[in-house]
Amino acid sequence: MVKLDKFTFAPQILTVKAGTTVTWRNEDNIPHTVASAARVFKSKVLNTGDSFSFTFTEPGSYEYFCSLHPHMTGKIVVDPANQAAK
Repeated sequence: MVKLDKFTFAPQILTVKAGTTVTWRNEDNIPHTVASAARVFKSKVLNTGDSFSFTFTEPGSYEYFCSLHPHMTGKIVVDPANQAAK
């Protein structure tokens, strides 16, 4: 889970396996959004306590931001699901 609080995404960078559903939850006292820089996903406006989920099926790096507060940025790194642990 990624928390939105104090105008930040925490953690700012999250690494997951392909097929993982990531949930963002707004724990701040003001509205925020979660929007992919490449327009892969976008939430509605999330009020305090609201959440948004997206399932990452393709490996890659997905940068995102809050469209209401563009200085808020984060990244999801998606590793292949069948990659052997090192």
